[in-house]
Amino acid sequence: MLDEKQLIQELKHSKSKEKAFRVLVSTYKERLYWHIRKIVISHDDTDDVLQNTFIKVFRNIDNFKEESKLYSWMYRIATNESITFINKRAKQNSISMEEMQVKLIENIESDSYFEGNEAQIKLQKAIATLPQKQQIVFNMKYFDDIKYQDMSDILDTSVGALKASYHHAVKKIEEYLKSN
Repeated sequence: MLDEKQLIQELKHSKSKEKAFRVLVSTYKERLYWHIRKIVISHDDTDDVLQNTFIKVFRNIDNFKEESKLYSWMYRIATNESITFINKRAKQNSISMEEMQVKLIENIESDSYFEGNEAQIKLQKAIATLPQKQQIVFNMKYFDDIKYQDMSDILDTSVGALKASYHHAVKKIEEYLKSN
């Protein structure tokens, strides 16, 4: 595995771009897949969003200013692509984002790729009741154990706001789990 700076240089060089991109995909696809999956829920939709994410990374790598980690930049693209996907799907179905989240969670039990037990399904339903930003912050902190500073780079939000969002998300999830 190349170090990040070397990988970025090779991604920005036309002769080594394709080979470096294959390295990038094999290095990050699983982590990005699971980040996207927690947002869009469906395996098939996740694959589509992941593909769109890598297409954007490939097309825009020359614009990457290296002010953050490469992974943070890709995570931001994946997050934005996921949100755009859900917004578009909600608009197509003429429903609100909240209704869309409920619909996605209802489908989780019939998703042949979901391997969770009853407790995991209940947790996913609780997460789905959160506002979108709290969902993303909760997933990034709880499941991915991303540091607040890295989250701040990815989501372009202050560390304090992220801590508050996570705290509120945890409280709401606790309340949901107690009442259901």
